Parts: sequence; structure tokens; C-alpha cells
Amino acid sequence: MADDRPLEEQIRLTYRGKVAWVTIDRPEVGNALNPPCRDRLRDIFKEFNSNHRARAAVLTATGDKLFCPGADLSHKYQSDRADDLPERVIGDPRQMMLDGQYTLFPAILDCEIPVVAAVNGTAAGMGAHLALACDLVICSEKAKFVEVFARRGLVPDALGPWLLPRIIGVRRTMELMLFAEDLLPDQALEWGLVNKVVGPDELESAASDWAERLAAGPTRSFGFTKWLVNQSLDSDRATMAHNEALAVELNTYTADSEEGVASFRERREPKWKGY
Repeated sequence: MADDRPLEEQIRLTYRGKVAWVTIDRPEVGNALNPPCRDRLRDIFKEFNSNHRARAAVLTATGDKLFCPGADLSHKYQSDRADDLPERVIGDPRQMMLDGQYTLFPAILDCEIPVVAAVNGTAAGMGAHLALACDLVICSEKAKFVEVFARRGLVPDALGPWLLPRIIGVRRTMELMLFAEDLLPDQALEWGLVNKVVGPDELESAASDWAERLAAGPTRSFGFTKWLVNQSLDSDRATMAHNEALAVELNTYTADSEEGVASFRERREPKWKGY
């Protein structure tokens, strides 16, 4: 079923003080993402790096059954290819993915403000990876995570084969991807896939509490911390030493770094500005 509402209503961006709430609101398709909605998500997270309006973000979805089941398979793609070409050309799907979903996930991973995922329901396939790309994950007791690809004879994508081994290890990743069984909240918490499990009625307040704490903190310091942790997954020790030295030096020029030192010397609580 097509959703003819404006994109701004399907992917909602609202502000509560310095916290940006990004909500997938597509109940007609179970909060699945079509390309326009996917690209709006990407653009929202990229803009956080420059507008300085938000100092933390929450990514969530409407309802209590589905967070995001992945791609919206009902979406009709329009092509302007030449009439003499076949319907499928080798290389086209790869390029479509590189230009599409593989621009969304870096936007979340590289976002310079902390991002909290508030997973209200089932997160499957690309939808699961959408939550896992966030810095912190809180999920409802009604949520579950599903590496659904094997059920359809598909190959995992949306950076799942990169994200999952780094979060839960290779063996558990293989178990999830090969058997494609539901991972329930308690086990997701035990495996370290999520940070916290709460009741459905507590999800919004729990996410809001964490996001507001982060939004009141030293934003530039958090951004450098995110960069270092993400870099550590693919860097050797010598490279990380240089990365850390660079991040530490750059951070010393922030107002919050000066405030942190001053508050320590004056034995008072710091007042973070976010820059």
C-alpha cells in the first residue's frame, strides 16, 4: 500500500530541547523504508553535524509491534534505462545499494552527536541494522531482532555482516544469520546487542532520559569519542595512537574542554555548552 503523505510526515523530525527525535511513521507498511524515506533519514543525520540545534538524537518508530522490518518491497522503482536493455543488468543492484542503503548507515555511524535507538517492536533485516548502527540501544520487552535474510534465501546486507561480529562476535553472528531465528530482548541484552530492556510504556521515558543526559554533556568530546571507538574496529595500534593524539589535541580547543578543567580546579559542577 502506497503512502502518499509528505516525507516529513513519514519520517518525522521533532525537537525536545536539545534532543532530536527521529520517528519512522509508516504504519501502512509496518514502518518499512522505501528509498525516499531512507534518504530522508540519511539527510537528517548528516545535517545534525552542521546545524548544532541538537546535541543528542533518538531514533524510534510508531506503534508497539514493528520498529522496522527492512526495505519496503511494495515500492515501485522507476527506470529511465534505454528500451533495448534487459530488465536486469549485472552491476545495477550493487550500484543501487552503494548509492542507497550504504549512504544511510555511515550517516548514523559517523553522526557527531550521540544517537539512542528506542526499539519499540520487531527490528528485522535492514531494520535491525538500523538500530544497531546507533550508539546506544534501548528496546521494549515487545521487541525482537531478526536476521531474516536466510528465511528468504537472501544474503545479509545493510552492513549487518560488518556490525554484528563487532558487537556480539563471529559465532553468535553466524548463529543469527544462518538460522534466522528471533532474538528476544533478554537474550539480546545478555549478548550485548542492546544496552537496556524496558516495559513498552517505559521506552519513551527511558530513551528520553538517556538522550537528555547526553544532550547536556560535552558534545564535541562525545563526537571525538564516537570517532575513536568506530576507528578502533579497523585500525592497528599505531594508527589508533595517532588518532587519539589528534582527537585529544583538537578537543583542547573546545570551550567545554576549558570548562572541564576550570570546573575541576574550582571544585564545582561543569556547565557544558556543547562546543
